[in-house]
Amino acid sequence: MKSRLFVCMLALFAVVAASCGSDDPVVEASDVPQRIVSLNPTATEMLFAIGAGDQVVAVDQFSYYPAEAPVTDLSGFDPNIEAIAGFEPDLVVTDFTLEGLEVIGISNHAVPAATNLDEIYAQIEQLGAITGHVGEAAELVLQMQTAIDAVLVSLPARETPLTYYHELDNTLFSVTSSTFIGYVYDLFGLVNIADPADADGSAYGYPQLNEEFIITANPDIVFLADTICCGQTAETAAARPGWDQLGAVQNGNVVELNDDIVSRWGPRIVDFIEAVGIAVNELETAPAN
Repeated sequence: MKSRLFVCMLALFAVVAASCGSDDPVVEASDVPQRIVSLNPTATEMLFAIGAGDQVVAVDQFSYYPAEAPVTDLSGFDPNIEAIAGFEPDLVVTDFTLEGLEVIGISNHAVPAATNLDEIYAQIEQLGAITGHVGEAAELVLQMQTAIDAVLVSLPARETPLTYYHELDNTLFSVTSSTFIGYVYDLFGLVNIADPADADGSAYGYPQLNEEFIITANPDIVFLADTICCGQTAETAAARPGWDQLGAVQNGNVVELNDDIVSRWGPRIVDFIEAVGIAVNELETAPAN
C-alpha cells in the first residue's frame, strides 16, 4: 500500500512539474526503478520513447515495438506472478492493477487504455516521473502536441463533413465515436457510419457491420486497420461483392493503416493522426461521387 501511494504521489508531482517546464528529477536516484517489467505494449513504447528502455528487463509477448524491447512469453492478459518475479523487477507496468505484487515487495503502476490525448500525455509524464525521465517525458509530450496541432490546422474547411468507415478485421467489426479511435476521427470532424449500428451501446462501441450496411452508408473514406492481422488492402477491399459501388473505392479513398499503431495509444498516435490527416487532405482533389 505504501509503495502504491508513493508511486501515485510521484505521478501527481510529474504532472505539476511538467506543466511548470521543470527539468529537475522528480525522484532520487536511489528510488528510480532499475529493473522494469512491462506487460502493456503501449506503456512499453512510452518507456522506450522517454529514454527508460535501458531500465526495462522484460516485456510481454505483444510488446514487440520498438525492436530492442526484450520480448518474453509473459502475458499481460493472464499475468503469472511467479514468472514475473523471476525477472527480479522493482517495478511492473500493467494495464490494470495486479494484485499480489506488493505482497512480494514489487511496485506496480497501471497504464489503462486512454480515452483522449490528454490522458496519453499524462501517462507519459507519470512514467517519466516514476523512472527518473521527467525532462524527456515533457519533451516527448511537447513534440507530440506540436505534430498533432500541425496536422489539425492543415485541414481544409468543408461545408459538409466527410463520412468514414473504420475496419477492425475482415469480418467487418468496426468502432463507434464512443471509442478512442472514434475520438481521433472526431478531431477531424468526420462522421462515423457505424454509430447507428450501436445506438444502444450493446456492442460497447465495437459493432459488427455487414456489406449491405456499409454499401448503403457509402462512406467517403474507408480506413482499413486490418492490414497486418488479416492481410487487407485497398485491392482486396475493392474486390469484395458490391464494394465497387462505394465512392471511397471509386475515388481511391481506401486508406491502409498499421493495425498496431492504431491500437496502441502512446507516442505513435501521432502516426495515426498524420495518416488520417493525409487522407482527409488528399480527398480534397478526388473526383466527386
